[in-house]
Amino acid sequence: MDEGMIHLYTGAGKGKTTAAFGLALRASGYGMRTFVGQFLKGKLYGEVKATKPSPLITVEQFGSEECLSKESVTEDDYNRARIGLQKCDMALQSSSYHMVIMDEVCVAVAFGLLDVDAVLNVVLRKPKPVELVLTGRYADNKLIAVANLVTEMREAKHYYKEGLEARKGIEF
Repeated sequence: MDEGMIHLYTGAGKGKTTAAFGLALRASGYGMRTFVGQFLKGKLYGEVKATKPSPLITVEQFGSEECLSKESVTEDDYNRARIGLQKCDMALQSSSYHMVIMDEVCVAVAFGLLDVDAVLNVVLRKPKPVELVLTGRYADNKLIAVANLVTEMREAKHYYKEGLEARKGIEF
């Protein structure tokens, strides 16, 4: 690719991570390598299991196995997020990847784990040919402003409200 774009998938609806991994899968069909840095996630989700055997998709998780809320943030969470941002920056600058996905980075910013200007600095240093994907609820306006494509997932209806729990292979 001559010029990679910056995608941002945000909003309260389901499907942001799924869309990002779908893009990684599509790219792998053309021999393109993708690095996925997952902020706030540490569980072995289905998308991580599915991409493990792929030599074209590398996934690193920078979260703990516990579900993180803004109120439960620990010093370890701050450290994991900073390390994650550094690794995503290294992946962007490495020339080893055609695409870099920073999954849940918007939430990491919203929870105060990362400073939006630090994330923006990484985004703006993106080498021209690399495709960059940012995901997560609560996207900061500064990130929205620099993105070439912004998709907002809006929940119109969700079965969680009827008491259905997260299901293996669908929500995790």
